[in-house]
Amino acid sequence: MRLKEGSFLWYLYLDKVHCLLSVRSVKALEEYFHILDVHGKNTLNDVLFYHFLHHVTDLKKAQIYLVFDMLDWNAVGEIGFEQFYMLVCMLLAHQDHLEGQFMYRHSRPVFDLLDLNGDGRISAENFAKYRFLFNIHKQELKDLFHDFGLTGDNLLNYQEFKMCTIIYANKLQRRQKTEEKEKGDRKRRSLYSKRKCHIK
Repeated sequence: MRLKEGSFLWYLYLDKVHCLLSVRSVKALEEYFHILDVHGKNTLNDVLFYHFLHHVTDLKKAQIYLVFDMLDWNAVGEIGFEQFYMLVCMLLAHQDHLEGQFMYRHSRPVFDLLDLNGDGRISAENFAKYRFLFNIHKQELKDLFHDFGLTGDNLLNYQEFKMCTIIYANKLQRRQKTEEKEKGDRKRRSLYSKRKCHIK
């Protein structure tokens, strides 16, 4: 998943430590929300939500409606600004490669969103549906449930999920450092080969 360049969200930035928007950005986002709210109800229905996400991301239709259903946790067919704000922070965290940090910093709200049944536990199956929002690979998700599902029922309670977010944030940081190092190495090799060609 990625944000489309030039869209409104492209110009917003998350604080890298707390994974929150600045007051100025929240005010701008609130104005944007009111522009999207063509019915003047301080909510977005599924059609408005779909067109918004289709415009700002490359998500597929099925993924967009999946996200809407997750945010519409009380099943009223609309989401308010609070859910919209949470979604935008998730999208920006993904764009800025802060998914692990976001999950750790906001573990309770993320847990509540992923707890689709409201029984205080997240199933591996439900989490897998939304892994694209957090850049979690299939095998990583299996490993997290294996390592932290202490009861062995393929479910995570909040404490297990919180521990899981700490480990995942560390894994993501290591993965990003490795990718950056490999990218730097490729760039250096490319420059070196160009210099050799130039010298000949």
